Amino acid sequence: MRLQSLLERMLPGCRLSVVHDARLVLAAAGLDAGTALIAGTGSVAYGRSADGREAQRGGWGWMVGDDGGGAWITREAAREVMSRTDAGRPQGPLAEALLRAGGASDPRQLVANLHAMHEPMQWAALASAVFATAGADPGSTEIVWRAAAALSGLVGEVQASLGLDGPVVLAGGLLLHQPLLETAVREMTDAPCVRLEQPPVEGALRLAEEALRE
Repeated sequence: MRLQSLLERMLPGCRLSVVHDARLVLAAAGLDAGTALIAGTGSVAYGRSADGREAQRGGWGWMVGDDGGGAWITREAAREVMSRTDAGRPQGPLAEALLRAGGASDPRQLVANLHAMHEPMQWAALASAVFATAGADPGSTEIVWRAAAALSGLVGEVQASLGLDGPVVLAGGLLLHQPLLETAVREMTDAPCVRLEQPPVEGALRLAEEALRE
């Protein structure tokens, strides 16, 4: 790996181990094998088997994929609002909440404001409008359902590729702080799910301790 080679040159004599950041989620949960599902600004599923095989699905970045993540949810919400606008249908609670969150007075301005946001975290911050209206707007409810289906699908693909059947560690700000999404993911996932209770950095410490014992 290029990063490991670079660090080895910069830190001669040190014992180094470069791992996928989702590997830290498993380690922080005290697991050597299992699946980590992370949904925040973006989304990714990562799995590791007992014999050390690894697999990843998603994590392509917000402009290409990251289905089910915060930026994706906002994009789908904006598409729903614009679809209603073009068809002359009522805007509904979703549009009202998204316009307010995006600082726009009308849907066209919302699109302009979104195009002016160049950071995925700016997009993801507006996803709260979808969750806030999920009980009042069918469009919001559908977006949350599709997000959960996409995230569950990532888990299913990882587990199928490695022959895993659980557990699944749920992590990421969106997944852990939006109960509606977490509940839907749990219902759609054919494996036991547990929340990550420790910060991922705890996983780095655990892996470092294991490396020192080798």
